[in-house]
Amino acid sequence: MRWLPVWFCLFSQSLLAAEWFPYPVEADGRMRDYRPLPVADKPWRICALLPHGKDRYWWGVAWGLDQEANRLGVRLGIYEAGGYEHAAVQLEQFDHCVAEGANAFVVASINTYDLCHAAEVQTKAGRPVIDLVNRLDCPGISAHSRVDFADMARATLEYVVKRSAGRPIQVGWLPGPADAGWVQDAERGLREAMPGSAVTLAHGGYGPVDRSRQAQLVRELLKQHPQLDYLIGNAEAAAFAAQLVRNVGSQAQVLSFYATERVLEQIHEGQVLAAPTDSPVIQARVALDLAVRALQGEKVPQLISPKIEMLDVAALERFDLGRLMPPEGHWMIRQELPD
Repeated sequence: MRWLPVWFCLFSQSLLAAEWFPYPVEADGRMRDYRPLPVADKPWRICALLPHGKDRYWWGVAWGLDQEANRLGVRLGIYEAGGYEHAAVQLEQFDHCVAEGANAFVVASINTYDLCHAAEVQTKAGRPVIDLVNRLDCPGISAHSRVDFADMARATLEYVVKRSAGRPIQVGWLPGPADAGWVQDAERGLREAMPGSAVTLAHGGYGPVDRSRQAQLVRELLKQHPQLDYLIGNAEAAAFAAQLVRNVGSQAQVLSFYATERVLEQIHEGQVLAAPTDSPVIQARVALDLAVRALQGEKVPQLISPKIEMLDVAALERFDLGRLMPPEGHWMIRQELPD
């Protein structure tokens, strides 16, 4: 039952017409309502670099960037590297944007370090670099629009601990690519949430977040640990595991530690138990607004994070899908930086 496209289509037109702000965020540790600029002072040229466009999570990020660029009246290029194994491609795309004379950069980085030198050169030259979603750990980054994935993983583990009512549980863990900052953060959050709990963790290993690799890791994890109570994974791992556990007779309940459209469908259908959302569309909109503010000489917060919300069947009834994904009929946006 593909309920999400029908549901989303019912209000997508009103969503497109409505303003997305004011929006509750945490800005440098303090809660506030975020209000973006009404319009940019000039048609700045901004490059956005994303790790890939293989799933609806990044489709939503690209859509949020594009929508905010149109609202602000700036010119936007959107590039995706093709996967977390293509760090060199993302660096080439950054260099391409520099050569094209971009005024600012919004970067969802493949890892925490490869772009640091290039980013530092640009920020010292007065061209802002905004860290989006994935954590780019470099000195001099102009601002960060992201949620700490440590908090995402912590919220997911706390959900299953509460659900298990203190009984000992065995939890499988499939985080994603080892070098990605968001994966390192998620693992930190999991480690911090473990002490004092009755959780035994079974680590399933690392790999790119494509279906074939994650399917392999899921199969191996369930083979090695057939008595899992819960399996927590990246969205691709969770989506595949939700289908596989029924076929192999596993009793494991599946969660993703971030939400995508596919994961929400599986939550609605009872295949996935729950997932937290980091509101990636909102992160994208905020990142672009921060880039424009920095270009126009404003002092901007160092870190802005939408509030994390845990989504299960009950929570989906009140959740605004426009925070997570594009409307029906919108796919991945890829476009060259306009002149």
